[in-house]
Amino acid sequence: MPFQLIAIISFSLLASTGMYHRIKAAKAGGSVSRKEEGAPIMVILRVCGLFMWLGLVTYLINPGWMAWSSLALPVWLRWTGAVLVIIAIPLVHWMFRSLGNNVTDTVAIRKEHQLVTKGPYKHIRHPMYSFSVLMFMGYALLTANWFIGITGLIALILLGFRTPIEESKLEEAFGEAYREYAKQTARFIPGVV
Repeated sequence: MPFQLIAIISFSLLASTGMYHRIKAAKAGGSVSRKEEGAPIMVILRVCGLFMWLGLVTYLINPGWMAWSSLALPVWLRWTGAVLVIIAIPLVHWMFRSLGNNVTDTVAIRKEHQLVTKGPYKHIRHPMYSFSVLMFMGYALLTANWFIGITGLIALILLGFRTPIEESKLEEAFGEAYREYAKQTARFIPGVV
């Protein structure tokens, strides 16, 4: 029961933060094209993401409904997952606040897009992806569910393939400013990668 409760509270916080900032950005900046990331990545990423979130929501409603894909994890490992998810909450909030109206769910750049180099972007170029790793790993361990883990992992791998496309769009939009920024920051882990 405590794992389900932690999952419900954390999901509510993460989902409300994400929806608020995405809706706010869409109203301020209009729609963006999802075609630029390529059809295979666009479709597979969204299908895997959808299945991961559906699996998690199903677990939130009734963990027994996801028993077919449960894992026998030790309690300490499930608590480790809870800690990862709890750590992800303020990081995701920080990332969204730093991005402001630049939030999109694709590689396309809004008309009024600005190069963000503050907040977590001061240290890494793709904090959304980095913080998603914490979140997806956390939920997979917290729920002790291989289906949530595998679908989240596939989504993260696809985000990795999408990263060069996104960086190319940012370089196209911001030129030398983005190239300088990229030289000074790592992609996913500060000072490492």
